[in-house]
Amino acid sequence: MHITSPAFKDNARAALDDDALQRALGNVRSGFIGKRAKAAAALPEFEQLRDAARDIKDHVLAHLDLYLEAYADKVEASGGHVHWAQSAEDARRIILGICEAKKARTVTKGKSMITEEIGLNAFLEEHAVTPVETDLGEYIIQLRGEHPSHIIAPAVHVNKDQVEEDFRRVHTHLDPARNLEEPTTLLSEARAVLRDKYFQADIGITGANFLVAETGSSIIVTNEGNGDLTQILPKTHIVVASVEKVVPTLEDMSQIMRVLARSATGQDMSVYTTLSTGPKRPEDPDGPEDYHVVLLDNGRSAMLGSEFQEMLRCIRCGACMNHCPVYHAVGGHAYGWVYPGPMGAVLTPSLIGVDQAGHLPNASTFCGRCESVCPMRIPLPKMMRHWREREFSRNLNPAAARYGLGLWAFFAKRPAVYHAAMRLAIGTLSRLGRRSGRFASLPFAGGWTRFRDLPAPQGPTFQAQWAKQRKSA
Repeated sequence: MHITSPAFKDNARAALDDDALQRALGNVRSGFIGKRAKAAAALPEFEQLRDAARDIKDHVLAHLDLYLEAYADKVEASGGHVHWAQSAEDARRIILGICEAKKARTVTKGKSMITEEIGLNAFLEEHAVTPVETDLGEYIIQLRGEHPSHIIAPAVHVNKDQVEEDFRRVHTHLDPARNLEEPTTLLSEARAVLRDKYFQADIGITGANFLVAETGSSIIVTNEGNGDLTQILPKTHIVVASVEKVVPTLEDMSQIMRVLARSATGQDMSVYTTLSTGPKRPEDPDGPEDYHVVLLDNGRSAMLGSEFQEMLRCIRCGACMNHCPVYHAVGGHAYGWVYPGPMGAVLTPSLIGVDQAGHLPNASTFCGRCESVCPMRIPLPKMMRHWREREFSRNLNPAAARYGLGLWAFFAKRPAVYHAAMRLAIGTLSRLGRRSGRFASLPFAGGWTRFRDLPAPQGPTFQAQWAKQRKSA
């Protein structure tokens, strides 16, 4: 996947000017927030479950090596194979090796952000292996040649009329006069086309929401059932997961599951929760003959013990972006890589470097909604501040921003000078803006006034009002 994170500002401007995208993003604001609030309110112990989920993941991260070894032992004891991938390149090479050993030409895929992270689809196509996305949203964006714009709703940026246009463009073997005006007809057509792909596939590839050390099981959570068909119909099943997905026991997994769907889609539980433990046994009616797990590091181990370790608690529910005003305005593609929204603003610099993704932690109002709804209580604003500090220390900010902060710091370290300067500035701006109440242009504030008016100050400064109130108290 081509990284465009350094061009976030340009991406954001293009997104704001895209009428179709803005129409689609309205579904994020209206479709997720209320459902999450209703689901959380209906479960009296929801906040206690968040605490328990956080503690489970913190315990795992403190003993990650031990749980990964235990998980790998259980997978191999069940007849599966575990492959350790330090980098995205290693993971791609391992998966291609399995495909070549099986002489695979077609693979079906369940929705997986990890395979997006390692750029698997393009790599397989380069080596004459055809990947077919089976999640409806992923299938739509594969037809469009795009990448997911949301981690649980990959095609949330696409409107129904655009999907109809894509289906007519690609499904040329079907009646051109067919009716595709209703969402159900689009769904039925995709289901019929994909069903043939399931039976053609040589290998099925899925991600994993959880890896259970106790049993060696991989677990996927879906609402479509495509993951089940991807796992059980081909002769080989490959699980691709990052190392932090491991949990100690099925009981621990069950606790986290109680906050996952409620935070993501407002459901008590997703429609399908599928456990896979090794290849099929002699008494099993179906399932793969070979079972492989590719465990990806790709920068995660470097986050352990750092100020960004808490990001590894993330269970990819999407609640942070569902509630983020910046994501609501620009969508996921503006972030320029796999992970959008507040979680992407923290995770992306961790994985590809602050030099590539330094703009993303700045794309925040710091309203705190992301942290307030995160089921794993990840302090996203705090970690975005850490990335801002690193960006500043490495002189990656624009020079004007650095000099501006330096000037502010000069005054902030001298309270008397700061208060005097603020009184002068506020008084001057109040007089100049008294008639219109706002400024359409202002020196040193062009980054703001190029896109919106700056309200004129009203009355004395906060500090002056505070001092007056205390004096009169």
